[in-house]
Amino acid sequence: MKRITGLCVAIALFLATPARADEIKVMTSGAFTEAYQQLVEQFQKTTPHKVVTTFGASMGGAKDSIPVRLDRGEAVDVVIVIDAALEPLITSGHIVATSRVQLARSMIGMAVRKGAPKPDISSVAALRQTLLQATSIAYSASASGTYISTEMFKRLGIADQVKDKSKRIESERVGAVVARGDAEIGFQQVSELLPVAGIDYIGTLPAEVQQVSIVSAAVATKATARSAARELIDFLASSTAAATIRQTGLEPIAHATPHK
Repeated sequence: MKRITGLCVAIALFLATPARADEIKVMTSGAFTEAYQQLVEQFQKTTPHKVVTTFGASMGGAKDSIPVRLDRGEAVDVVIVIDAALEPLITSGHIVATSRVQLARSMIGMAVRKGAPKPDISSVAALRQTLLQATSIAYSASASGTYISTEMFKRLGIADQVKDKSKRIESERVGAVVARGDAEIGFQQVSELLPVAGIDYIGTLPAEVQQVSIVSAAVATKATARSAARELIDFLASSTAAATIRQTGLEPIAHATPHK
């Protein structure tokens, strides 16, 4: 009887012990920012964990870009970037390859300053003409900008014509540059353009020249809150998060069961 009583007390104490609260350090790139901020708020209401976030480009050499932050040894548990940007981070040993989980699909869009004439980009021919007529073009220093500057302009046959009037935007959203009039038109992931005040969102690139990117999350190799990091990733990838992701200009890739 004493043994049974002791066992019951032990079980009661175990069940009464609050769940461990961890601080989860996250680095995330711009494409997922709006969805992420809303979802993290929900996550912190339903778990004991606290999430600390830093933001940066998924690629490039800016001092606040995620690859540069990781190279200089900044502490992190979860990294959220365009999927293609995870490969070099895995190769360099910053990311646990088996922890990668796809969260959403992202497309490239275009914007102009609020109230400015709205150019036609409804077809490849119209987009080409719009780019040739534009006085200045801005694109991001991340994955979408790399595609536009190194591939799309060439495919349209206008790389030489637009070279001198195009600029790569570091450490700032392209929409902000367009809003203050420093560029006539700007290209970035739709989810990064929609929240910016002072611009008019025109639409996505034509399907023939569109690049659909996958946003993925993964656990850092030096993560100190590994279990909590996986909890957060599972939540971001769940069907519960899908509606929020969709509302912020992305297409969710909801997972029916938690990632293991």
